[in-house]
Amino acid sequence: MHDFVWSFIGGILLGISAVGYLYTNGRIAGISGLVSQVVSLKGIINTSALWFLLGLFVVPFIYAAFFHPNIHMEATPFMLIIAGVLVGFGTRLGSGCTSGHGICGISRLSKRSIIATMSFMFAGFITVYVIRHMLGAI
Repeated sequence: MHDFVWSFIGGILLGISAVGYLYTNGRIAGISGLVSQVVSLKGIINTSALWFLLGLFVVPFIYAAFFHPNIHMEATPFMLIIAGVLVGFGTRLGSGCTSGHGICGISRLSKRSIIATMSFMFAGFITVYVIRHMLGAI
């Protein structure tokens, strides 16, 4: 099957999980918010956030058991750590993450989420352009 078909199926599954989480728990399925719920350790086993995040972690391994994706990583572990720290900083600065704003917020027509998503997408475009075309890095 073509990559676009898998991407389409993945998008449908993301939408279903976001809507399902909203209707069953009354909360947005933004990953940064879910992680903060789990990290707070208040009733960690009873929170649905733990189970949602556990599913996000486990499902790729189940997928890999049946399909063998060809994943090629060019970034060094150091760069991955730096990227994670920057994403965490941006998540706090933007009061939410890409899943909270981009998937859940835009679907609810939240002006704040639309502006946040446009901002981080624009910043991503500029970053890729500068790194790949102006600095000549891969």
